[in-house]
Amino acid sequence: MERNVYLKLTTLQEARDIWLSNLAASPLAFEEIPLEQAHGRTLAEPAVARLSSPAFHGAAMDGIAVKASDTFGASESGPKTLAVGEKAFWINTGHPLPDGTDAVIMVENIIREGEAEVRIEKAAFPWQHVRKLGEDMVATEILLPPGTLVGPYELGALAAAGVLRPTVFARPRVAIIPSGSELVPLSEAAPELLSSGAKLPEFNSLILASLVRNAGGEPLVLPIVPDHPQSIAEAIKKAAKSDADLIVINAGSSAGSHDYTASIIRHNGDLWVHGVNVMPGKPTALGRVRGKPVLGIPGYPVSAIIAFEEFGQSLLALWQGRRMPEAPQAEAVPFQPLPSRPGMEERVRVKLGQVGENLVAVPLPRGAGTVTSLSRADGIIRIPADVEGLPADVPAKVSLIRAKEQIAGALLAIGSHDNTLDLLDSFIRKAYPRFSLTSAHVGSMGGLTALKQRRCHLAGSHLLNPTDGRYNRAAIATHLRGVPVCLVRLVDREQCLIVPPGNPLGIAGIADLARPGVTFVNRQRGSGTRVLLDYELSRLGVSPDSIAGYENEEYTHMNVAAAVLSGRASAGLGVQAAANALGLDFVPVGTEEYDLVIAEEYWNDLRVEALLDVIRSAAFKNAVSALGGYGVDRTGELLWTFEG
Repeated sequence: MERNVYLKLTTLQEARDIWLSNLAASPLAFEEIPLEQAHGRTLAEPAVARLSSPAFHGAAMDGIAVKASDTFGASESGPKTLAVGEKAFWINTGHPLPDGTDAVIMVENIIREGEAEVRIEKAAFPWQHVRKLGEDMVATEILLPPGTLVGPYELGALAAAGVLRPTVFARPRVAIIPSGSELVPLSEAAPELLSSGAKLPEFNSLILASLVRNAGGEPLVLPIVPDHPQSIAEAIKKAAKSDADLIVINAGSSAGSHDYTASIIRHNGDLWVHGVNVMPGKPTALGRVRGKPVLGIPGYPVSAIIAFEEFGQSLLALWQGRRMPEAPQAEAVPFQPLPSRPGMEERVRVKLGQVGENLVAVPLPRGAGTVTSLSRADGIIRIPADVEGLPADVPAKVSLIRAKEQIAGALLAIGSHDNTLDLLDSFIRKAYPRFSLTSAHVGSMGGLTALKQRRCHLAGSHLLNPTDGRYNRAAIATHLRGVPVCLVRLVDREQCLIVPPGNPLGIAGIADLARPGVTFVNRQRGSGTRVLLDYELSRLGVSPDSIAGYENEEYTHMNVAAAVLSGRASAGLGVQAAANALGLDFVPVGTEEYDLVIAEEYWNDLRVEALLDVIRSAAFKNAVSALGGYGVDRTGELLWTFEG
C-alpha cells in the first residue's frame, strides 16, 4: 500500500460542499412512534393538528359566564342584578361556556345577592376572559414542520393537538471503526499496561458515539482493527454491507505510512477529499464505498472531534432535514497574540473571563491530542486561513462552549501554577454554585503583566526578591505601578527537586543538576520557580549552560513531574505535592510563599468574597494539607495592600 501524500488541501467550505452535495439524498426511513418516545427525535412529515385547542370556548378566569349584551349599562352608580342560572352561570377556569354566553366576569368583580342573584357594577365586553375555540391551534392546521427537533415544548404542542403518534426519521445508524495496532479497549486498559507505552486506551469511539447521539443518530462501535490494510479494508466492506448509514473510521486518515484509509476508499469506491485546511483535523478523508459514505478522521482526539462535528454531524442533520444548532457567539480580547500558520484555518480553545467591560480569552494548549483543552475550554476562536494569527487586545469572535452566565460567574486567575488552584475551584463551585475560578498558567511575571493590563481579576505569584528574601512585594511595587492590589496568602509550599522513585542518581541538591548524566526539565521564563532556580544557581556559582535540559521548559508543576515519571528528565524543580501525586521522590530545596495578587477594584466583588470565604475555611485548609508539602497557617491572610 503506497504512502499517502496530500497533493492538495481542500478548504473547509469546499470539502463540506463536496461531502454534502454527494450525499444530499437521505437514506433514512420514516416511522411512527408513540408521543412518549418522541423527545429528541426529528419530524419527518408535517405534524397536523387533529384537534383544535381549545376545542371549545372556555373560561380563562373563575367567575360567572354571561352574555355580554345582558351586562351593558352596568356601572357603580347604576349596578345590574343578574339571576344565577338564567343570565349568570358560575364557572371555573378551563370549563366550557354554557350555551348563549360569550364572556366571563371575574369572581372578585361580583357582589353576591344571596344564592339566587349577583350584582355587577361594570359591563362585560364580548369574549372577555374567554379562550376561544382554536385560539391556540385549529384542527387540520400544520402545527410543526418537518425537520423539527422534538423537545419539551414541542411535546406539549403535539399532545394538545392530539398528535399521539408523530412521524419521525429513523435514527441514522453510524458504524464507528477504531483502528490502530497500539490500541486496547478501555475495559482492558490496565495502568501497568499503559504506563509501559506499548498500548494506548481507545476512547475516541466513546466521544464519537456521544456526538452521534447528539445529532440524533444511533452509534454502533465495532471492534478495534489493527494497522493492516487488508484488515481495515475488510472492516469497511463489512460495515458497508450492514444497515449502517454512515461509516466512520478513526485514526486511519493521516499522511503517515501506516494510515491506509484514504487509499482503501480510493481502491474500493470514490475518494472525494483527503486533506482539509483546518487545524486540528487536517488529515480528514471523505468518500464512499459500496454506496455508503465513509468518513476517515485522525486519531488525535481533538482532530477527531472537530472532523466529526464538521462532516459527520452536519451530514446526519442534513439527512434529518435540520441543522445542528450553532454555538452562541461573543467577542473576546485575546490575552496574548495568537500566531497561526497561513493557509490553515485554526481552532484555538480558550478559557474566558469577564474582566470589567472586556471578555478576556486565554489560549489553552493547541495540540491535537490534548482532549482536556476541549473539556476545560469555555470557547473556541477560529483563526481564518488567510491571516498569520490574531493580535492581542483586538476583539475576536469566539464560539461559546459554556453558558454566558457561567462565564460571567468565573474569576479569571492568570499567573503561576499551583495544584491548589484546581482544588480551590472545586470548593468554590460546591459552596457557591454561581461562581468558579478559571486559571491559566503563564508564570508569575505573566500574571502581574495581565493584572497591569487589566486582563484578569487576580494572579498567582511567588516571585522571590534575592535582596531581602521576601516574596512578591518588590515585584508588585516594580511592575504594578498605578494598579492597586491586595496580597493574600494562599499557601506556604515546599519546593523540591522531583526525582524518580528511589532517587537512582543520588541527587542531593541544586548543584547536582550540573553533574554529567543528569538531565533536567525546567519551568518557563517568568515563572517564580524559574526565578528561584536562577537565584540558587547564582548563589552556588553554577552556570545554567552546564545543566543539560535547562532550556527544556514546562508550564506546570504536574508537567514537570510527568517528565520525570516518563524518564524524559532525571530531575525537575517543582512543588512537593506534584511529586506526591505521581508517586515520585523529592529532595527539599526550601519553603516559599505562594500568594494571590487581587486587583483592589474587585476586592468587594461577590466572586472574590466567595473565594476568600472558601480559602479561609477549615475544610479547604484540611484538603490542602492532605496534598502534602503545604503549610496553611497563614492561608487567607491579607498580607499587604499596595496603593499603586
